[in-house]
Amino acid sequence: MSAPTGVGIGLRPGFAEPLLAGDRSVDFLEIVPENFVGRGGLDRRLLMRCADRWPILAHGVSVSLGGPDPLDVAWLAALKDLLDALEVPFYTDHLCFTSVGGFQSHELLPLPECDEAVAHVAARIREVRDRLDRPVAVENIAQYAVMPGSTLGREAFVHAVCEAADCGLLLDVNNVYVNARNGGTDPSADLLRLPLHRAVQLHVAGHEIHHGRVLDTHGAPVSDAVIELARLALHHVPGRVPVLLERDTHLPPVGEVLDEADDLRTALFPARARGAA
Repeated sequence: MSAPTGVGIGLRPGFAEPLLAGDRSVDFLEIVPENFVGRGGLDRRLLMRCADRWPILAHGVSVSLGGPDPLDVAWLAALKDLLDALEVPFYTDHLCFTSVGGFQSHELLPLPECDEAVAHVAARIREVRDRLDRPVAVENIAQYAVMPGSTLGREAFVHAVCEAADCGLLLDVNNVYVNARNGGTDPSADLLRLPLHRAVQLHVAGHEIHHGRVLDTHGAPVSDAVIELARLALHHVPGRVPVLLERDTHLPPVGEVLDEADDLRTALFPARARGAA
């Protein structure tokens, strides 16, 4: 199970059939596994047909890696079955918590950036890795508040967790930009403080500004500033990591998303784009 390279898109609802019916090029697809775990029917059949044509990556949203509740081992077992069937090389999720006391918030909530949280979440990442029998990488989230008890700082916390868990980094470039703009810091400096040597994948997305705050909405084209930040990241990450274009809100037809992915591929990998032409 080798990791893909190039630029991929998310397999969002309604995308599978036009992708399968067309002949547009895409380097890989990424799924939200919560949409498929334990489910059959047409969606599962379409997913397996997509897996026959393109590499599949999986990006979870509900394991709650930093949460206080015990990990849901039944869910993880079902998740492993799906990842095995799709031959997914590694699993990614968010460095956050989503649930408390059995209540699932469906929000990516920030953790206190402290040594105790590092030890807690690192142990849970290692358990998830063992149960899924494949590497795990965590995403640096967009966060709009600092939790009480934080002592390390955002980038130092991500670095400490990745080292303690011996896990990969899913580098979300847009989140770096959003956090820096909202916090009044330098996005490039913030990026370079992250453990880029552990990056296994990049996410790139658009953002929007509401009431003076920059929000990670995945609902707009990728800005030039984020593309420049992604170029900087690619100079520092190991090897040719896959880059995902995220679109989740104001979702255009799949053809337009593929156009955006083509533009992103040209911007990030101009030599490859010229060779393909």
